[in-house]
Amino acid sequence: MADSILIGRDPAAGKDLGLALRMANRHGLIAGATGTGKTISLQVLAEGFARNGVPVFLADVKGDLSGISQVGGDHPKAKERAAALGLKDWQGDSFPVVYWDLFGQQGHPIRTTVSEMGPLLLSNLLELNEVQEGALNIAFRLADEQGMLLLDLKDLRAILQHIGDNASEISTRYGNVAKPTIGAIQRQLLVLENQGAGGFFGEPALDLADFMRVERAGYGFINVLSADKLIQSPRLYASFLLWLLAELFEDLPEVGDPEKPKLVFFFDEAHLLFNEAPKALLEKIEQVVRLIRSKGVGVYFVTQNPLDVPDTVLGQLGNRVQHALRAFTPRDQKAVKAAAETFRANPAFDAATAITELGVGEALVSTLDAKGAPTVVERMLILPPTARIGLCSAEERQAVLAQSPMKGKYDAAVDRESAYEMLTAKVEAAKPAPAPAPQRREDYPVAREAPRTTPRPAGRQREGMAEAFAKSAARAVGSSLGRQIVRGILGAMLKGR
Repeated sequence: MADSILIGRDPAAGKDLGLALRMANRHGLIAGATGTGKTISLQVLAEGFARNGVPVFLADVKGDLSGISQVGGDHPKAKERAAALGLKDWQGDSFPVVYWDLFGQQGHPIRTTVSEMGPLLLSNLLELNEVQEGALNIAFRLADEQGMLLLDLKDLRAILQHIGDNASEISTRYGNVAKPTIGAIQRQLLVLENQGAGGFFGEPALDLADFMRVERAGYGFINVLSADKLIQSPRLYASFLLWLLAELFEDLPEVGDPEKPKLVFFFDEAHLLFNEAPKALLEKIEQVVRLIRSKGVGVYFVTQNPLDVPDTVLGQLGNRVQHALRAFTPRDQKAVKAAAETFRANPAFDAATAITELGVGEALVSTLDAKGAPTVVERMLILPPTARIGLCSAEERQAVLAQSPMKGKYDAAVDRESAYEMLTAKVEAAKPAPAPAPQRREDYPVAREAPRTTPRPAGRQREGMAEAFAKSAARAVGSSLGRQIVRGILGAMLKGR
């Protein structure tokens, strides 16, 4: 095992630049405009970590990283780059991969429980306002106090309905909860379910140790999250990644500065983590990024523009790979200047000018040296990947899944007793016992009238006109009065409800 990962080479000057494994948990940034080579840089780093026994997690947003499980080396551009860099011993390789998918279509499903997600991230995911977030916090508190597990969305729906049905009683204890507020949260949950995110909540929940596997040959597993569909729901994508980071921060022990990271994360489309996030959530992200280094976890953000990352987070990213940026607009020019100023200056060239001149696969690179200080920025050609560049076929993916160490562990959902079942049982127990069935008519004795033996008087066979009119008027008065009485009773009952 080497003590660094070779990233790039300057063939003219005969310089190599690598990333020291001891400094890899100090986080990093890969930035550049579309089509400048960010994905190749990501793949080269992921391969380097895996080859040195470091497990990797990466989000495959465009689907073009799935081929990392297949032997490469035959891509024309990869061969051309290897020749240009003078890599005489360069050859194709493949890596142990576990495919994951929140929707369970292109990989093993990833699940977490509603309780583990927590009210802060869930509020951000549902785009709740402060009042609605307060109601959601009451739901979590009530579930905890009454020993009800919140595992999936139907559990959360059930506890919210319980709060709505008992709003007056609950408001006196926890604070005002209005039924329209509960209804608004339920509607947002429906939107989330319509986006296909319902399957993300439930059991078996992800065991984070399954991300940190090393195969027998010593290669770290590369965990590839199929995110091409997930990215269509940006809030879900961002909330999932932030939950993952927070769970690692809370679960992993302190290790200080290990010889190499325990796990490395690559977060593609990083701007989605920070866009429109509330202040409380941004503070949580900054705290986790700052402190998770001591847990042996490296976080690498991949984005088009360095300005997409808040300054408080950007300052924590010690390893930089900057691809070309285009300075067409004032914002672009500001981004170029900001990116150039973050590097330790190299007297051989002007970084701001170089950023706009870089070709595809070329980058300005600066890493941390053995003492943790940034190296002088160098202009480098990025190495070619050794695994396949691009997609793997559906058949190849299925073959990898068939041999996966996660096969059978997460594929089938489990639904154990939780808040939904407990509240449903409570409602059923509170229902009144059904009334006994009425006796049938044939169960009663029938008194039959004896046949008439005396004839009717001739004068009673027809009613006179005056008598018929009087009876009709009496029936009309009785019927009208009856309807008024019925309306009066029902009106009072409904008004009382």
